Amino acid sequence: MAEKFTALFVKHVKRPGKYADGNNLYLQVQASKRKNNIGGANKSWMFRYVQDGKQTWMGLGRYPEITLAEARDLAFAARRQRSQGIDPLSDKRARQIAARSARQNMLSFAECAERYVNAQAPGWSNPKHTEQWRSTLTNLAGPVFGQLPVDQVDTTHILRCIEPLWADKTETASRLRGRIEAVLDWATVRGYRKGDNPARWRGHLDKLLPRPSQVVRVKHHAALPYTEIGAFMQRLREDPGVAARALELTILTATRTSEVIQAVWSEFDLKRKLWVIPAERMKAKRQHRVPLSVDSLSVLDALRSADLTYVFPGPKSNSHLSNAAMMKVLKRMDCGGITVHGFRSTFRDWCAESTNYPADVAEMALAHTLRDKTEAAYRRGDLLEKRSRLMADWARFCSQPSQPADIVPIRQNLA
Repeated sequence: MAEKFTALFVKHVKRPGKYADGNNLYLQVQASKRKNNIGGANKSWMFRYVQDGKQTWMGLGRYPEITLAEARDLAFAARRQRSQGIDPLSDKRARQIAARSARQNMLSFAECAERYVNAQAPGWSNPKHTEQWRSTLTNLAGPVFGQLPVDQVDTTHILRCIEPLWADKTETASRLRGRIEAVLDWATVRGYRKGDNPARWRGHLDKLLPRPSQVVRVKHHAALPYTEIGAFMQRLREDPGVAARALELTILTATRTSEVIQAVWSEFDLKRKLWVIPAERMKAKRQHRVPLSVDSLSVLDALRSADLTYVFPGPKSNSHLSNAAMMKVLKRMDCGGITVHGFRSTFRDWCAESTNYPADVAEMALAHTLRDKTEAAYRRGDLLEKRSRLMADWARFCSQPSQPADIVPIRQNLA
């Protein structure tokens, strides 16, 4: 049967009834019960066919949401299904049920973020790191698209979230972007979304935003010049507090804050002059053996009188010092411009500028992972003997107060 409708006819027809366009497509017109219906009638598209000897009507959508051309396309698709032995109405209902089920099982971005953090947390050595992830995603991404189904998060949402921070809080915005990207990657692998990651930087957001390095200069942990370490240590040793001793050991061993404040006595073999930090407490998740200098042993001996689990106990029973304890020592010493982590840079600068120790020995003393993966695969030892000599030299250097240099004016020397 040839098609007979025109777009003008469909627009103006008001008399209730079913009007045949041909090829099994009908326009159903019903009188409107709503006073504000300008057209005066409700119109919808129907597909008529016979299934198992029974006349069946299947709705194709309302007019004008579905135009005449679109209705004809839908009718054509239904006829094609019939030719393949498929019941169009049964198939439509099955797809609707599947869509409802998918929506019910769909997770919001906030739910995906929580699941991602919970999955990764066991691999993060510092509980504070876990809380930082939660805080960033909840407080910064959450208000923008936290409750949105994760498969609907797109580039527009990402930009609304990070663009206001990009100029003034570039580091925070960059960190937020990376964390959103990780959550969306997780959701994709889990089957909660498809397609490219709208939070990826390379080849996507880098075309829309300036590089972080172009916006703000990267700030490193403020470090004390190694030439001043001797005088600093002399002042530090005048402070009798537990936090001061923790900072002293941190400097002498070139370790990280969490590695020191969470240290327990069972990790130390004082006779062998060795501190073995288990893998689960290390950033790289590898056991780290720390050779103890004479000065490091002195710090530990001074604390050994109390039979406690933690080497540096906190104010509460069965607790260790807080992350901020050593920073408070620096503030009391009027050294608020430097950081605890910065002493690792002080140590590394001293190694490079004042010693002949190979760089890999210094890097291993800092528990840094080798960048060369091939070399890392073949490197089995940890250079403990060489590092023992290095740390002994470092301790001696730290115990020598810096002396002002005798500067001889060039003109006087030439006279």
